[in-house]
Amino acid sequence: QVQLVESGGGLVQAGGSLRLSCVASGRIVNIYSMGWYRQAPGKQRELVATISIKGTTNHADSVKGRFTISRDNAKNTVYLQMNSLKPEDTALYYCNLVMGAWARSTYWGRGTQVTVSS
Repeated sequence: QVQLVESGGGLVQAGGSLRLSCVASGRIVNIYSMGWYRQAPGKQRELVATISIKGTTNHADSVKGRFTISRDNAKNTVYLQMNSLKPEDTALYYCNLVMGAWARSTYWGRGTQVTVSS
């Protein structure tokens, strides 16, 4: 069984910063990628950033230059440093883990709320 636990969300003023963390535990093997997605009320879940096992990153255009994804492979932990936050960044942020060398499995955390006030 795999568990993903996010932390670091909260309420921040526009222009502020937050750092999200996600720790993966359980049977963790053949990690393909880890990442962050978000879902605002009334909207679909969208990709924020992903990072592969080799360290290749992908950031959504809306967060490029403001958010940075990183990971600690030894700790099975992924981070999301969020700077210059905007009210439109307000959402529930979910951690994502993809494992498997051939058939891939996807896991999700329960989410951590980020609220940016104007």
